[in-house]
Amino acid sequence: MTDTWPRIAPAAGTPPSGPPSFDPDRGWWLTRHADVRAALTDPAFQVPAVDTGPPGTLAWLRATVSRFSPPRRHADRRAVVVAALAPLNPDDLRHDAARLTVAGLDRAGDRVDVMRELARPVPLRALAERLGFADPAAAGTAVAVVAAAYHPGVDPALTARADRAVAALLALAPQGPPMVRANLIGLLVQACDATAGLIGAAAHHLLSPAAPRAPVAAGTADLLAEVLRLDPPVRATRRVTVDGVRLGGRDLPAGSPVLLRFDAANRDPQAFTEPATFQPGRPGAGLLTFGAGERGCPGDRHALALATGVLDVLRERCWRSPNPVCHEPHPTLRVPANLEVNVR
Repeated sequence: MTDTWPRIAPAAGTPPSGPPSFDPDRGWWLTRHADVRAALTDPAFQVPAVDTGPPGTLAWLRATVSRFSPPRRHADRRAVVVAALAPLNPDDLRHDAARLTVAGLDRAGDRVDVMRELARPVPLRALAERLGFADPAAAGTAVAVVAAAYHPGVDPALTARADRAVAALLALAPQGPPMVRANLIGLLVQACDATAGLIGAAAHHLLSPAAPRAPVAAGTADLLAEVLRLDPPVRATRRVTVDGVRLGGRDLPAGSPVLLRFDAANRDPQAFTEPATFQPGRPGAGLLTFGAGERGCPGDRHALALATGVLDVLRERCWRSPNPVCHEPHPTLRVPANLEVNVR
């Protein structure tokens, strides 16, 4: 794939960009780039509240991390995450991820399932080790269990497993106040599926179906940016209006549930020239996949570094299997369930 870039069709269910739309069963949908960015940065749109639970449980973790925190608590909890990431050099994370990927491929033989063996465990292990978790491999395994039940409304059996995994992670986390330890765990959970989904999508779209070829001119970071735009691992995020607000020519009453569709906004022709074209290094209005405003992802550079470390090695040593790719069922995430590649 040295001269021809992939054509990445919209995932099933991706709506076209258009004015805010309302349905009594689903609430409001925002699909235009400008509307989604406005909602991400307007304090009238807040993250839906979550219930808490006994200390050390999944419900307690959700209610304590910055991701789901109300405005009065969000800044202090986000500061914990920012402080934890500040000493981590993205280049070090990239090298860690590349080293672990090489080791994984060396163990794998001639084929490997990228999702099971690399896309989840490698970034989690690298990040957990840099954050000071004891037994980073075990921490990564427990984080994947928590991530599977992280969003409210999942099967109670998954919640029970996640409760045990949270307890295990608290035992592995560096010593500190419970709020700090919870947000370190939350940082790993946030990195789990999103980073794995990015790596899986990039491997699926960018690896050659034949033996590895010479590297293409575009850098991995530019390639990942276009994969993030056209096949984002986080397709949407939820907000609720705390005040009545007018957006995109529509009046949204207070208390309205709102779904911000990154997958549609990233293909908005008002924000991106030739939005369906894969164009590494493109100028544009900016990706929304990492969010924006005070709740934008604080670890975007670190996530991209981890994904780059894995993909650099895959591009050098692997080529894509012809087997079809299925995705895990999830209302807002897009993560391949499996992705087999051949290894040289």
